[in-house]
Amino acid sequence: MATTTTEDAVKRLRDSKPPATDATTYLTIIEMSLTPELLPALRDILDDVKLTSEIGWDLVEMLIAVPGSEGCLERVAHLGNPREVILKVLEVMEKGAVEAEEAKEAKEGEDGVGEKAEGGTDMAVPATQRFVTLCGMLAVLHNRLRVKAPSRFLHTTLDTVHHSYDGASPEATAAVIALVRSLSGQKRPPLPTRKSSTVIAQTSSFQAGDASRSAPDPEASEGGGQDAGESALVQRLLQAFVTCVLESFVNANALEWPARLLEFTYPEKIVSGRMTQMQAFKDVDDLQARDGLIGQLVSLAGDVGLAKLPSDSIREAFAASPICSDPLSGELLSDKPEAMGLATGGLATLVAYWMFATDLFDAQHSIPDFHIFPHHHALLQNFLGDNPQDQIGSNPGVVEGLLVMGIWLHTQSRLIAPAATPDFMAYHHLLTLLGVFHANPRVRQSAITLAGLVLHAAPEEERLSILEDLLENCMFASLQSCAVSWVKDEIIAARKSEEDKSGSGGKFATAEGLERLQYALFPDLTHLQDEEAQDTEALLEFWAQSWPFQLQVANFAVFVFGPRYRDMAPAGMAAAVEHRYVEPLLHMAGVLRDAGAKDKTLDGATGEQATGTLEILTDTLGRVALR
Repeated sequence: MATTTTEDAVKRLRDSKPPATDATTYLTIIEMSLTPELLPALRDILDDVKLTSEIGWDLVEMLIAVPGSEGCLERVAHLGNPREVILKVLEVMEKGAVEAEEAKEAKEGEDGVGEKAEGGTDMAVPATQRFVTLCGMLAVLHNRLRVKAPSRFLHTTLDTVHHSYDGASPEATAAVIALVRSLSGQKRPPLPTRKSSTVIAQTSSFQAGDASRSAPDPEASEGGGQDAGESALVQRLLQAFVTCVLESFVNANALEWPARLLEFTYPEKIVSGRMTQMQAFKDVDDLQARDGLIGQLVSLAGDVGLAKLPSDSIREAFAASPICSDPLSGELLSDKPEAMGLATGGLATLVAYWMFATDLFDAQHSIPDFHIFPHHHALLQNFLGDNPQDQIGSNPGVVEGLLVMGIWLHTQSRLIAPAATPDFMAYHHLLTLLGVFHANPRVRQSAITLAGLVLHAAPEEERLSILEDLLENCMFASLQSCAVSWVKDEIIAARKSEEDKSGSGGKFATAEGLERLQYALFPDLTHLQDEEAQDTEALLEFWAQSWPFQLQVANFAVFVFGPRYRDMAPAGMAAAVEHRYVEPLLHMAGVLRDAGAKDKTLDGATGEQATGTLEILTDTLGRVALR
């Protein structure tokens, strides 16, 4: 019965084909009859150039929803009116992106459970396939256009593709790569050593370069030539687009660049027994494919000329404020294509990859003449802007790239450019923001590591000022804890320098450094012993907010009052620290322990964590040799 129905539908399509009916009637017949089984016959019918040129653009939205319709859409791309079909493809692509976003929001709203969540997941897969198919159509259609100003069409296309692109989808990324290669005239084959090559090969079903399969542009401009400067305009559009795609891709895919670069640079600090990120990206297929795709995108950037940008142009782009976040939404000037900016985050990602791959993959890249001061500092400052927390949360991958740049520049001793005036405190502050607000703990740790390296590179007086500011004014106990560790590192390094006779050691090797920092390190906590301070809830709140810092300070006290470094403590400091710091904390610990045994208000996660760390505090303070 089903076969008869399909045969009847095919016969009706063939019999009703214009001029037997008009185009509008014929489209209605197709829509009423359309099933996956009908597609092979429809594809044959669409070999009629005149018919497809007339109705092709109307078929795009109708066909895209039918599984297996790629063959018919390919015919539309090769034979339909390219101007009309491009507009319809972009309309359908934009609509599909909106629907996919709505499905994603529905899924998140249901926390991954229920009908909406399942529907959202199912919709994501068709949305990706539609995007891939539509990108394939655009590659064919733009290659068919014969106009004097192709940049006008390309501008709209790339802007729509950018805003419809899902960086988390390998298939969508492969489709974008194939599209740009086609538009740029590059025929580079997929890299054979990358797992992503298979994805790209599977995605590129539309053969844009086969002119014999395409009808000529029915509205081709007379003479067939392009306006002067069009080549430069097209290239700039492609450059801007590639930086946008790079930014979207890295923000949607954790690449662990900072962790891997630190593992490579400081292998002695790797904790044995744990799988390193370097090893994970060698052994895990998904991570290998992710590396492969970013490698393909970087190659694409080279194809469109981004690898040849002069250092001055890159430095200017990084120093510009505000940053360029959506270059394709701006106007393209025919007499000044370079006025269209490049996505700052995408360009930073590209430079970061060049640095990263030079070390880890022994790649050969022309890295711009760039230093931490002033270039990286300006970039970091501009990118984080007035709302660092939101910027870091919205651009996790770009932040990874920014950190890689800083780590690499430090290891290459590119600290201060000639004639630059570095502001170590401001730069250090920006790094600590990354160490607080990034969602990935390995990225946070990488930011703290770089902050420590930069701190140690600062002049001694600036180091003291930075540490003093963090200890006294920072609102994050975790950062205050880091500051204590940095003080300890500075003391150890200064003493070693003095002992090795490689330097004077400076203030950190004498009592002068501790004299300046002692009240920031060991603040007056005698208020914890006041009668009005015996409120258990208030004491618990104090400890819950400050325990990471206080435990680190307690460990520092064991260190600095130990036999090796005790001579660095100013006269009378030990007794003062015992009175204003150690005794009040021990008193608080006793009060909270007793309350924990008697009062159920300390039950739960906060109470358990607080009482658990109190035991550690008491034990540590008991090992401080103050007498």
